[in-house]
Amino acid sequence: MIHEIRTYDIKPRTADQFGDNTKQKLDKRLEYSPLGGFWYSEIGPLNQVVHIWPYEDANQRAKIRGQAVGDGIWPPDNNDIILNMQSDIMIPAPFMKPLEPKTLGPIYEMRIYTYGSGDVPKVIEAWSGAIEEREKHSPLVGCWFSDIGALNRFVHMWAYNSFEQRTKVRAETRATGVWPPQSSAVPLSQENKILLPFDFSPLQ
Repeated sequence: MIHEIRTYDIKPRTADQFGDNTKQKLDKRLEYSPLGGFWYSEIGPLNQVVHIWPYEDANQRAKIRGQAVGDGIWPPDNNDIILNMQSDIMIPAPFMKPLEPKTLGPIYEMRIYTYGSGDVPKVIEAWSGAIEEREKHSPLVGCWFSDIGALNRFVHMWAYNSFEQRTKVRAETRATGVWPPQSSAVPLSQENKILLPFDFSPLQ
């Protein structure tokens, strides 16, 4: 299983237009493969759209994308408002649950860490032993490590029902030692963004 995380930088004040254009073609696109989630940025890098597509493997991704483009049903008509796009092929961590339509948010936090060479397996091992207790406080939406694109990246997404809950959970888990898990691997860089789901996103 692989997940493609696509990130678009768009012109200011065009998120609604991007969503409307996407919604017009999405039903047809979903006949080819399921969508994991579709969000726009609220805090952090602004004017971004992030969506996640699960595939069995790279061959299935190439086949489905080729069919959808060839049949003229994808991509949406957003070229005039897209400034930049990035595609990252990620592998789900072994403890990650499948992406399924449900309401978890509406506040989604995506955190992107870069580690030194050889450190990602150490992080996965540490998380594997601590994630069950951490999820008693708020759900892990997804956790991935990079396969194609920037290497040694570790991406995780958490859902909260409010900004206040996010603040409370992060303070409580740190104070009680629940989170972050202990590991000898220390990130070389960290970034985060707060995302809100479009109304057509399977994850709300």
